[in-house]
Amino acid sequence: MPLELPTNKPCLLIRRPAFERAGITRSVIDERLGLTDQEFRMEADLIVVGPILDDSALQLLIDDLERAGLVYFQDFFELSGNWPDWLVLYARELGRG
Repeated sequence: MPLELPTNKPCLLIRRPAFERAGITRSVIDERLGLTDQEFRMEADLIVVGPILDDSALQLLIDDLERAGLVYFQDFFELSGNWPDWLVLYARELGRG
């Protein structure tokens, strides 16, 4: 099932196999960003983190992901959330229903 993407704040989309391969845990991300249960969602092989309210913490997390061997845009990317409130966007892994 597609995951709704947050509006007005950035989010991270991460491929689940890359996340698991890197050995980074959800608790590390939760601690870094101060997330609620609704701000870390998984569906099939896609993880959506956000909305992310702290730009500095977001950059530190991106640095952590890259140090762990993940490649920006191939394994994860940031989506700005910069679209109007009247537009709802959803994401799902390619090839899944």
